[in-house]
Amino acid sequence: MLYNQILVRFGDLTLKGKNQKEFLKRLYTLMAEKMEGLAVDIVNTYDRIYIHLNDTPVEVVEQRLQYVSGISSYSLVVECDNDLNVVKTTALELMKDIATKDITFKVETKRANKNYPLTSLEITKQVAGFVLANHSMLHVDVHNPFVTLHLEFKGNRCYLYNTEVRAMGGYPVGVAGKGLLMLSGGIDSPVAGYLAMKQGIEIECIHFESTPLTSIESAQKVIDLVKKMAKYAPHNKINVHMVPFKELHMALLDFIPESYNITIMRRMMYRIASRLAEQKGCLCIVNGESVGQVASQTLKSMATINAVTNTPILRPLCTYDKVDIISLSKKMDCFDISIKPFEDCCTVYVPKAPATAPRIDKCEIFEKSFDYERLVTEAVEKTNSITISADSDLDLSLLGLEVREVIHDLKNK
Repeated sequence: MLYNQILVRFGDLTLKGKNQKEFLKRLYTLMAEKMEGLAVDIVNTYDRIYIHLNDTPVEVVEQRLQYVSGISSYSLVVECDNDLNVVKTTALELMKDIATKDITFKVETKRANKNYPLTSLEITKQVAGFVLANHSMLHVDVHNPFVTLHLEFKGNRCYLYNTEVRAMGGYPVGVAGKGLLMLSGGIDSPVAGYLAMKQGIEIECIHFESTPLTSIESAQKVIDLVKKMAKYAPHNKINVHMVPFKELHMALLDFIPESYNITIMRRMMYRIASRLAEQKGCLCIVNGESVGQVASQTLKSMATINAVTNTPILRPLCTYDKVDIISLSKKMDCFDISIKPFEDCCTVYVPKAPATAPRIDKCEIFEKSFDYERLVTEAVEKTNSITISADSDLDLSLLGLEVREVIHDLKNK
């Protein structure tokens, strides 16, 4: 069966009341961006979007739909004339495509055109009877069918489909404003970025790099992960802010007790991220923390770390199991990149006994042992920003320079 359309459903967008129009406008724009270069037509109606394939392979369009947040589900559709004989023949062809063994089915009919000479029930009976009589592997079950064949009559056309594919869901990315994602090279933070985009937050990324304390391959992991995440972003691009963290990193190792090193490192990162978020117009900070996963992610640790900023902190993974996080990472095609054995500044020197219930007053005392304000300001001022696209071919390891030098050169090209 040659499908000629895809029917796209909105899901939660239908609950948006007076704001629904703006949400749908953003979804239409986002979908048009993702379909760029394809010979498809996108038709926006008040409750759905139809993609006319125009002979474009359906698999290509389906793949791109997986990167569009705000879509609840979609169905592959055959459009035909609303003449009942044509509908019967089309329905039979459609069911033949999937019924290669004994299965149960039923037919459901909707008529937008109430002037059609038959009622919905009469259409259902005739089409189901015709399909049943001409396909020996099909059996009717109106209560719990294996397949439901949907017929929708609109004007002088009929739309037929028998599948419903789950899509990304959520809201179109960008409708909720921007957030700054604290991106490491691990499994969790890219998934947190994905979930933030799923809920309508456009993200920019901040990465703390400590070359040569950490390898250039660690920064390359971040670039490669952003390329995967960019497929979900507007225009397939994400801004990345590379923070030179080496001087602060060295100061922490020199002046901070080992058990508090990670806690105060995170406090410094939040100070820097908060300043950059304000500069870049980001309304929140997003990270990949999951409650209790490591020492710095206990509730006490989070409270102590959060104390340095008033910027809202979003933790999309706070209730996720690691198995669920890994599953999403694989779905994004990020997992194989994330598990490459190159450490970032949070993992290169892990304390043997990190504090799991750190105190704010102790952190403040330890922080007075060095001029962190100057180092934080310098890190913010020396941060270099680049835009990474989904098809970027940036390979830092081939350039043979420290990350901050490479990014600085790229930024000023």
